[in-house]
Amino acid sequence: MSTPLLTPERRAMLSRRSLLLAYVTAGYNLFEGLVAIAAGAGASSTALIGFGLDSFVEVSSAAVLIWQFRSRVPEERERLALRLIGASFFALAVWVTLDAARSLLSGGDAQASPIGIGLAVASLLVMPLLVRAKRRTGRELGSATVIADSTQTMLCTYLSAVLLVGLVLNAVWGWSWADPIAALVIAGVAVKEGIEAWRGEHCDDCAPAASPNPSGQTPGCTDGCCANQKA
Repeated sequence: MSTPLLTPERRAMLSRRSLLLAYVTAGYNLFEGLVAIAAGAGASSTALIGFGLDSFVEVSSAAVLIWQFRSRVPEERERLALRLIGASFFALAVWVTLDAARSLLSGGDAQASPIGIGLAVASLLVMPLLVRAKRRTGRELGSATVIADSTQTMLCTYLSAVLLVGLVLNAVWGWSWADPIAALVIAGVAVKEGIEAWRGEHCDDCAPAASPNPSGQTPGCTDGCCANQKA
């Protein structure tokens, strides 16, 4: 079955939707990050602080998407946008790893954080909705950057689950070591996603948005990343 060509009107609508989703993501994660870091500082929780920093990385990822789609030709900014998203993952992983190692070696005890638990539960409810909307929009638009940003949001969902487990184990059984271990899991996943964003591997989720040109490359997906997908 051939993939229908996007009309200029449909492409413009999808670009506007991408911008709207980016603004919603940035606003929610800014709030989430501030609450998480404040609660993490109060409870000496490396995992909670790392989660808050990841929320700010999510804000930076949304900002990159906003920067890209405010251009008249968003595809021209896609490769650089992916590199910027990847770099933000690496920065997060380095900080969280160092702080988690410090916490483990120093034997610091994280305190229970009911606010952190509530925040993790809220993220598990909100983030999947954003992931679904971004994935559908990115695939139809043929944008690797929107797909990468949806993966960043999906990572936040996974990290919310990891954070919740670590905080609950600490709160119920007093296993303070679960907090930095959860933080290291966050760092490991961030490295993996950073590498994929840097290499542009999120294009694997990208569906052609239009019929391929004579060279075999699909419009809307730069650097031939989706050229191997058949109609």
